[in-house]
Amino acid sequence: MKKITGVFVFALAAGFCFALDPAEGYWFSVDDRSGARTAGWEIYESGGLLLGKMLSAPGLPESQRAVRCRRSYPGYPLEGNVNEMPMIGTPWIFGLRMTRRGYWEDGHVINPENGSIYKCKLIYHPADGGRFKEEALEIRGEIGLGIGGSQYWQRCTREQAASLR
Repeated sequence: MKKITGVFVFALAAGFCFALDPAEGYWFSVDDRSGARTAGWEIYESGGLLLGKMLSAPGLPESQRAVRCRRSYPGYPLEGNVNEMPMIGTPWIFGLRMTRRGYWEDGHVINPENGSIYKCKLIYHPADGGRFKEEALEIRGEIGLGIGGSQYWQRCTREQAASLR
């Protein structure tokens, strides 16, 4: 009986170790001024790095290409010309490394509307009843020397993230 209990406890602990990071999942990006949802995103881990791809955006057709982007960016995770890739379904957040659970840094984010690239970090904030009434994902873009800004995204479902049209 003790062996069975020990195996169960070990399996349970191992499951927690391999559980998704709280930053992973589906999120709405939100306009800082109006509070309007600007896009639906999937944040996911691949090969030890965190990436984020846009799943939908109001008024953005799925066929729209990122024509204002450069052909390539250092460390970009996909092969091919970035300026020929669709804006929907392409990872615009990439290269983030986990420093602790819910905290990822040393990555980049590309604005597919104009091709600008920024240093990026993501910070998961659980609902705390104070500043964060609901869980939030802070996306911080910087141009260097800590100069930049943050957006706070809202958790949503896969269906919701894909539904902004």
